[in-house]
Amino acid sequence: MGPLFVQVVKNEGPKALYLGLTPALTRSVLYGGLRLGLYEPSKYACDWAFGSTNILVKIASGAFAGAFATALTNPVEVIKVRLQMNPGAREGGPLGEVRKIVSEEGVKALWKGVGPAMARAAALTASQLATYDEFKGMLMRWTPMEDGFQLHLISSIVAGTISTLITAPMDMVKTRLMLQRESKGVGKYRNGFHCAYQVVLTEGTRALYKGGFAIFARLGPQTTITFVLCEKLRELAGLRSI
Repeated sequence: MGPLFVQVVKNEGPKALYLGLTPALTRSVLYGGLRLGLYEPSKYACDWAFGSTNILVKIASGAFAGAFATALTNPVEVIKVRLQMNPGAREGGPLGEVRKIVSEEGVKALWKGVGPAMARAAALTASQLATYDEFKGMLMRWTPMEDGFQLHLISSIVAGTISTLITAPMDMVKTRLMLQRESKGVGKYRNGFHCAYQVVLTEGTRALYKGGFAIFARLGPQTTITFVLCEKLRELAGLRSI
């Protein structure tokens, strides 16, 4: 990650580190809002239907929220990745890239990699929210800690670590599928399972965790900040904590 950071800044300038920022922020608002906002209603619906909110219900609620949010926002993710990887697309901006993709590859191309992306989002949201929810409850039951900043911080750090370990391989597969047209070096894959199989076959199992540290460097702090802020905003809005 270090040499790549230096190379990008040296060859393209500091601004290159923020390529695709507009679609990234757009996706964060839509995807982040949906996956966090749908978790609690999904959990309450399961509680009403099955009379339980155990760990399996929490995992299922998180998986549904993540997969549904990604299915709606996948085009924005595709545009973000294309803008980051294709220097020629930067002048036209996000809208120019949308027109180019639709005209050259069809509307379906905006949902390239949606299968692995949904699987990754389902696993990410389920692991993040279920781990955070369950671990926070365990700490409150087994330790003197009360609902507050310290509890939220510790629980979110654990959730960020677990979610990185689970989703790093899916992140790698999703990115390779989205970049097939842009880079000849990533290979030709039929679907997510074929991509994962080819990677393991040609590069070894460890290749599934390529960029794992970079993913944790982003996902760890992001998870912590997200949950701490979310809990504070829920408190200010008069809602129960997650």
